[in-house]
Amino acid sequence: MNGGNIDARKGSESADDLVALFLHAVKTNSLCTPLLVLALFIAGCSGSSSPKLHSDAGEGGIVLLISLDGFLPDYLERFDTPNLDRLAAEGTRAESLIPAFPPKTFPNHYSIVTGLHPSNHGVVSNTMYDPEMDATFRISDNDAVSDGRWWGGEPLWVTVQRQGGVAATFFWPGSEAEIGGVRPRYWKRYEHNFPNHQRIDTVLAWIDLPEEERPSFITLYFSDVDSQGHAHGPFAEETERAVAHVDSLIGLMLDGLEARDILDEIDLIVVSDHGMSEVSSDRVVILDDYVDIDDLHIVDRSPVLMARPTGVDARAIVEALNESPQLDAYHRDDVPEHWHFKDHVRIPEVIAAAADGWTIMTRSQYERFGQELKGGAHGYDNLLPSMRGIFIARGPSFEAGQVVGPFGNVHLYNMMAAILGVDAAPNDGSIDSVSHVFDLTQLQP
Repeated sequence: MNGGNIDARKGSESADDLVALFLHAVKTNSLCTPLLVLALFIAGCSGSSSPKLHSDAGEGGIVLLISLDGFLPDYLERFDTPNLDRLAAEGTRAESLIPAFPPKTFPNHYSIVTGLHPSNHGVVSNTMYDPEMDATFRISDNDAVSDGRWWGGEPLWVTVQRQGGVAATFFWPGSEAEIGGVRPRYWKRYEHNFPNHQRIDTVLAWIDLPEEERPSFITLYFSDVDSQGHAHGPFAEETERAVAHVDSLIGLMLDGLEARDILDEIDLIVVSDHGMSEVSSDRVVILDDYVDIDDLHIVDRSPVLMARPTGVDARAIVEALNESPQLDAYHRDDVPEHWHFKDHVRIPEVIAAAADGWTIMTRSQYERFGQELKGGAHGYDNLLPSMRGIFIARGPSFEAGQVVGPFGNVHLYNMMAAILGVDAAPNDGSIDSVSHVFDLTQLQP
């Protein structure tokens, strides 16, 4: 985080001192030590009564939004997931959650919290080029990730903060940037290897804060399933172990909320941003077989090619790419309507989506490492079953044992805003599209 480290305090500190110390850490964007988290946990649990939870932003409740990156709905059937199964039995589950196009991590996490399609919030891929800024965005570039110019729309943490509430993000694309002049009250710069158990401890410590400092909207993110899915494929043993691990983390969160006697007061929403397909060296499209690579400035390559022609006609490039039976190529003006992917300067003229499970490579890339290609990928057509995510929610706003049909993740922003009692910013979603998913009557004070 941006601030300096803080030392663990002696055991003689009062609960008020520990709270003050924690607030100093999160406000300066420095992380409290595990000992401090544990001490705050004990201080928060040692009172004579459980904390009463409500949102300061309106008259709604508290939303804890958890992302399990790359978690396929199929995993709930194929693998042992007792804690997610419990969550579904005690709440509402969707058959699947339909991602925005392209089904990649940054565009979809940001669509979930803004209710906007990528073409409207501007995060059109994990890698993108803005010709007006003459700059390239990569998710590994900390300067770009924290630059608010890349992040359009209004994420829910900004909505909450602007309307008098408190928001906290323990990792979420966009939360490291100042957007519209606003940041979450508590946030953490992304660290891939940050211990998952400490993430949970910190979220529980936020919930233990005094009422005026306690966030009403909290995000939490786990990357394990996506990482193993990429490395080994969606149904490998390593991926199964990652599923079991994140399921156990959900169990820890449920245990922590139950220990505080507040589980039934919080709307806990578990989602994933996209699914995963298995790739292979036997399923590769070689770009050089169809176009001259020198005619293209390739911004993003696979499984969706995004490219700007260099001195040649874009439609001629599209026609040539469509000679491949494993590519669906389009000029930006002609992409399928369900992609909602044409009206932004960062979307290049040439878009080509590979068939499910196929990889797009140049010949030189294939010669270097194409024969060893394995594992998983995502980013294909967003209506494919392999690209679907999960939605499981439990709490006062959700009916127990309910299963609903698939719906788009752009509608989640309106749902969460309604639960929190805040006025939603303009967005592409519709509250009517999810009115059957949660119970609006439970939101009245």
